[in-house]
Amino acid sequence: MNAPARTVVALAGLCLLAGCAQTGAPLPPSLELPKPPSDLRAVRKGDRITLTWSEPTLTTDRLSARYLGPTKICRSAEAEMTACGNAVEVVPPPAGAGQQRHSQKSQSKPLALETYVDSLPPSLQNNDPSAAVTYAVEVLNRNARGAGLSNRVHVPAIKMIPPPGDLAATLTGDGVLLTWTSSGEPPAAPGVEHRYRIYRRTEVSGSEKASGEGSGQSGKGLRNSKKDAIAGEVRIGEAGPERFLDAIEWEKTYLYWITAVTIISRPGSEVQVEGDDSAIVRVVAHDIFPPSVPGGLQAVYSGEGQKPFIDLIWAPVASADLAGYNVYRSEAGGATMKLNSELVKSPSYRDSAVSAGKTYTYSISAVDARGNESARSEEASETVR
Repeated sequence: MNAPARTVVALAGLCLLAGCAQTGAPLPPSLELPKPPSDLRAVRKGDRITLTWSEPTLTTDRLSARYLGPTKICRSAEAEMTACGNAVEVVPPPAGAGQQRHSQKSQSKPLALETYVDSLPPSLQNNDPSAAVTYAVEVLNRNARGAGLSNRVHVPAIKMIPPPGDLAATLTGDGVLLTWTSSGEPPAAPGVEHRYRIYRRTEVSGSEKASGEGSGQSGKGLRNSKKDAIAGEVRIGEAGPERFLDAIEWEKTYLYWITAVTIISRPGSEVQVEGDDSAIVRVVAHDIFPPSVPGGLQAVYSGEGQKPFIDLIWAPVASADLAGYNVYRSEAGGATMKLNSELVKSPSYRDSAVSAGKTYTYSISAVDARGNESARSEEASETVR
């Protein structure tokens, strides 16, 4: 092989070792535009709209979103929103936005959620059940540039009914009686219904008590979806007194509040929007209420050819916490005494401690599980012959 050929071969080998290849045009630097969120959600409670969305982790060119800038909150009375226009608010960058936010290790972590609460202006609210307000967000980079709007969400713009201002609670033998004054149902609209929703929470520890109970604090400071229960609902009708009886467990403490709910029926779906909460009322359900007084007491003598006795029967008392009955007896001119040493479990009793020629007068009382005793029944008398 001559010298020129050896030179060509050597150069080819060096090119292979160096990885020589044809190179393309250089890529432009990334603009680091955060990818618009696609999971924006909105929940309305009264005039407050709570928006939540995931913090972007990628840019539009599929690189890690290392730095994030502020976020524009966008709102429109139109169903279609193509641009933010005048933002409702520009939210500062998330914590640590000036630092590198995402690394290879952080990609497996749950996405961070951002939240913003907007106050819906009265000018955007009306009585049209089909009217809605559109929301979106636009996340910007450090240079205040964005790649566009997030997904759009639509919130009903219907006017809400205010909560009752005079909610009161009275403890009764049948439960907690809640009373309030209704402001009346607004003008009827097709496909719209209004209800009062009664919420109840069982107070189980000091840390769960509302700091302003009894001072007009609204239920919104107490809401906890894991512990709040809907005790019931009442359809809103004419203005005036309303009431609701809640069956409870005794020896517990309950917190109650009411919110007006607007229900919008649409083809194939139903939208429920809650208004503001009323003030909280607190009830200590200590049972001081006795069962009903037994009725229908009858006394029947038996004794022919056997030891005499008097059988007593009466109508059973329908009480969930009934523990039993006490049986009382008296003789003519004598004191009344209780015959049983332990509560009688059934609505009947046999008195065998009787003597011929005497007349006995009986009465019955009912006793609940906490020892509350009713008044005595009407008396029944029988003579032993």
